[in-house]
Amino acid sequence: MLKQFFAVSLFGIVGIISCQSKPSSDKSTTDKPAAVSESPVARIANPPINKAAIMARKQVPVVCYHQIRDWKATDSKGAKDYIVQIAAFKEHMKMLADSGYHTILPDQLYNYLTTGAPLPKKPIMLTFDDTDIDQFTIAAPEMKKYGFKGVFFVMTVSIGRPHYMTAEMVKKLSDDGNVIGSHTWDHHRVDKFSHNSTLKIIGKNGKITERPVDDWVTQIDKPTKKLEEITGKKIDYFAYPFGIWKKPVLPEIQNKGFKIAFQLADKRDPDYPLMTVRRILDSGYWSTKTFGNSVRNSF
Repeated sequence: MLKQFFAVSLFGIVGIISCQSKPSSDKSTTDKPAAVSESPVARIANPPINKAAIMARKQVPVVCYHQIRDWKATDSKGAKDYIVQIAAFKEHMKMLADSGYHTILPDQLYNYLTTGAPLPKKPIMLTFDDTDIDQFTIAAPEMKKYGFKGVFFVMTVSIGRPHYMTAEMVKKLSDDGNVIGSHTWDHHRVDKFSHNSTLKIIGKNGKITERPVDDWVTQIDKPTKKLEEITGKKIDYFAYPFGIWKKPVLPEIQNKGFKIAFQLADKRDPDYPLMTVRRILDSGYWSTKTFGNSVRNSF
């Protein structure tokens, strides 16, 4: 990657990483800082909902994936939890199809949770975080064999980088009937966001300059707007980096106009059930039988 200026935010220098602790092996980890946006994306707040009714409805299985590739000798034990090998992924998809599962998309889940709208028999949602290119080259074609659709949460800093999807790939997934969701600019934890951060920029001469930034604009508003420009569609769904959230940030996420925000396996917050929809990770260590049992028993 070409050498370039680099920015250090309030959080410090970070690499591109996935939900929870997956390392970013074989991937570039630097990028130009996001420019400060003059105005946030205009988004309309969602109407009031019946929280108790949402909590009372049976949860739908939602599965989270990251990388779909074979393990390498350099992959750590922890990394392998987030890397589903190609043959295993194909077996898992076939099992779902043979077992009568039907993939649903977030609008269907939202309507079911808020109004009780019917879902197909044995619904399941397949989600993918972090924009890895194997989601486009391996996962999407395999899902298509069974008529499955998925939700792809895109981290916009990665678009067009080695090992990641291009903007054209993201649009193709959207055009093919999959859903594109927001996953921040560069994968910072939402509970660390501030409206008054400081961006430090080091020039060629080593001189450091500072400028104020709003993390919510940099990490949520601008990436969401970029994805809307790429897909030509409104972005209504969000996935928390690392699956991590804390209650104080939930009103901010909700006020961004997202219909649903997806976490991982923590309990839902009864005051914000749509902002804490649960997912499970399809582990790279799971057999097809283990995966099937987890889908049936985790929700």
